[in-house]
Amino acid sequence: MIGFFSRLEARARQIDSLLCVGLDPHPADLPAPTAEAAHDFCLRLIEATADVAAAFKPNAAFFEALGAEGFAALRQVIAAVSDDVPVVLDAKRGDIASTAEAYAHAAFETLGADAITLSPYLGRDSLEPFLAQPERGVFLLCKTSNPGAGDLQDLPLADRRPSQRLFERVAELARGWNAKDNLGLVVGATHPEALAAVRKVAPELWILAPGVGAQGGDLEAALRAGLRPDGLGMLIPVSRQISRAANPRRAALDLAKAMRIWTRINADERGREKPESSALVPETAGHAIRARPRPESEEASDPLSPIHSVLSCAAAALADRLLDAGCVRFGQFTLKSGLQSPIYLDLRQIISDPALLAEVGDAYVQLLRGLHFDRLAALPYAGLPIATAVSLAGGWPMIYPRKEVKSYGTAAEIEGGFAQGERIVVLDDLATTGGSKFEAIEKLAAAGLVIEDVVVLIDRQSGAAESLAAAGYKLHAVMTLQQMLDHWERIASVPVEQIAAARAFLRQ
Repeated sequence: MIGFFSRLEARARQIDSLLCVGLDPHPADLPAPTAEAAHDFCLRLIEATADVAAAFKPNAAFFEALGAEGFAALRQVIAAVSDDVPVVLDAKRGDIASTAEAYAHAAFETLGADAITLSPYLGRDSLEPFLAQPERGVFLLCKTSNPGAGDLQDLPLADRRPSQRLFERVAELARGWNAKDNLGLVVGATHPEALAAVRKVAPELWILAPGVGAQGGDLEAALRAGLRPDGLGMLIPVSRQISRAANPRRAALDLAKAMRIWTRINADERGREKPESSALVPETAGHAIRARPRPESEEASDPLSPIHSVLSCAAAALADRLLDAGCVRFGQFTLKSGLQSPIYLDLRQIISDPALLAEVGDAYVQLLRGLHFDRLAALPYAGLPIATAVSLAGGWPMIYPRKEVKSYGTAAEIEGGFAQGERIVVLDDLATTGGSKFEAIEKLAAAGLVIEDVVVLIDRQSGAAESLAAAGYKLHAVMTLQQMLDHWERIASVPVEQIAAARAFLRQ
């Protein structure tokens, strides 16, 4: 029969996704601590993400905690998943002989799961009941995502290979035990170095890489370290980042797209490293991506070269959402300056899409966490709704300088509470020349506030950063327009002639 991982690979290629949706009915996420509530919670997630999930991963513990009714709910949840989508039971079992056989029967026959997570600590014979059927899979704990994983898993071995760590030995053994194409490994996305080490030891095995999202694992770093050359070999489980999102389906789609983007960037980079080997880089998730090597002199001198301008996965997904929402348009537009531009940015459209506004706010929050300040200062008018979303997401107080001074009441130039000497970070939607930023900074400074940083969603790279730097301020941007153009060219979502026209305009 076809091996489990051949089936998983076929699913991943079919839908172009490496996303594994975690089904973790945390008590805090349920209206009541009941099996029925857990069942309904999971079914809503399955329905929302069925077409983008390469697999689903229910966590047995949350169901078992609800007793016999919870076990029955788990069985119903697994049955609700389409037959062509693998289900990985996250149970982390480990025992021997008849007990291991009973666990295998419970997972595969009683519950109907397609795969299970197991502990390697008891050795090969403890795995055999689970590996007996080629169509049933096992993910063996190798380097787990938790902070204490290194207490045992990083211990050096003192036998024939003193430099080998315990988790590397587990990977080596697993490679030898994978006789039926149904044994993979669990390696946390929180440990990119370990992912790279395991990929070196077991180049062909599939890796379940938990830790992206709530545990802080970096998606880009994990994929860079753990992907096989064919762009497959990794399954990325995400639970709370999807289930607790305002729009779980949108969150799943964005995650899958971010993964897809990175597999293609990774393949493109491999193509540049070895352009002489082939006109095509290896097939990634069902797509052959044509490598476009550039002359070394061009790469070194061209600031718009994609090799210098790769967006993070999260920023790339956000750029695509902005394009889809009509916040970036291509054509012929008359700018405020009177110039004719082949590209137009209208970030005021963001306010009509609450989910997108929340995503934009989150993007600012990630950037702002690296800065030191007391309050946000939003620039009217486009910056106001964005800064409000940032304030709510990050918990920072907000003020804003008025464009027109009030002729009544307090006649305030700055709305909101503040104290002289506080550090302020200025927020706006775009940076072009920096002129509007200086107007706001002048009002804020006159009120006794200290300004060092200006943060925007998009830097048009039209002189704002240089002008601000000359005056002693630093511009920070979630992304630059050049990066966005490079990204859309890379994934072929905007016609090449429009990309070229926009680049030519920006170089003027």
